[in-house]
Amino acid sequence: MIGRLLLRILRSQYGWARPFGDFNVRWLRAVFGAMPPVADLLHGKWLGHSVHAVITDLPLGALSLTVLFDFLNQRQAADISMVVGVLGMVAAAVAGLADYSDTDDDARTAATVHGTLMVLSLLVYLVSLWLRLTAPVDADRTVAIVTQLIAYSIMLAGAYVGGELVYTLGNMVNRHAWRFGTKSEWIKLDVTDLPENKPTPAKAGAQQLVVVRSGDTVYALHAQCAHAGGPLPSGKLVDGCIECPWHGSRFDLATGRRTRGPSTFDQPRYQVRAADGGGWEVKRVLDPAGQNIASAAAPRST
Repeated sequence: MIGRLLLRILRSQYGWARPFGDFNVRWLRAVFGAMPPVADLLHGKWLGHSVHAVITDLPLGALSLTVLFDFLNQRQAADISMVVGVLGMVAAAVAGLADYSDTDDDARTAATVHGTLMVLSLLVYLVSLWLRLTAPVDADRTVAIVTQLIAYSIMLAGAYVGGELVYTLGNMVNRHAWRFGTKSEWIKLDVTDLPENKPTPAKAGAQQLVVVRSGDTVYALHAQCAHAGGPLPSGKLVDGCIECPWHGSRFDLATGRRTRGPSTFDQPRYQVRAADGGGWEVKRVLDPAGQNIASAAAPRST
């Protein structure tokens, strides 16, 4: 019941959050689009995990300690933990903006509410910090503590929306995490005509693939982008990689490994061989979900 109530409160904010989010994403994409290496660093392509999600633990932990230290009247400890928390909020915000720039639809709107709450919380924390640092050592801290509790409450509300963004709307999660089991077998593709160097949609059993023929070599990856589910058969080939048409993530055709974000996960890949009676068949390479760690097998020729 509480969850449904909170969700209704969140949805009631979409009227202002949707146009505000659209505006923000336009200028953020212009900024991060001009510096892809920085965007990849902030997304976490190098880490195989969202950097924003990692950093957020720091301010939440530090600012929770501030509440405790204020209760115990440990003034110096409370001030230090607040400074650490505020710096952590700034770092988390920078990484979060990179992820935000590649959101769409309801995820973008929820992210706008999340970001707005976190920025508001940060501003209130700065007021509390200013009250602490400018007051005499033995001055009464009631106003500073009340201000800090207001900021903490706003931060918790923002954290709730952040959880909704990830766990309900699936933002920045691996789209293939639950797709495959621990067994793999050869399955014949439903296509026999593969044009040269052109992403081609294909189906192997229940799985949708993108298949590319380069000379006598055929590559196959899953058709749904690991980042946000974009259709890779509608993408383009760039330097031996396929680029998602939605947000520009790139995956190496031979290994499935991500070569450009915003995806922090690799793409499921398949071995390809000629099938009896013509055409091709494929077999899923059983890498851990999201991280292709096995060496690439030699491509099969037609």
